[in-house]
Amino acid sequence: MNPPVCKRCLLAQTDPDGLFKTIQQRIEQLPSDERATDTKYNMRLAVCTACADLQNGICMQCGCFAELRAAKSAMYCPIQKW
Repeated sequence: MNPPVCKRCLLAQTDPDGLFKTIQQRIEQLPSDERATDTKYNMRLAVCTACADLQNGICMQCGCFAELRAAKSAMYCPIQKW
């Protein structure tokens, strides 16, 4: 049986020991000049968690992992919320 869809949840909340660890490692490997500041990252995730298009850590607008997209400074929200 599949777990229920968690709207407005990030991977850190739904899968802390699985896929999120991989995403977290990718974020840590980003060069510092390509990584968003902690303040910007947290602001972006706050916007994502309030968005109806977030499901189980994935943006339903573009299919990205929200935490990874938010961590890259040059990225933007596909529906221009940040």
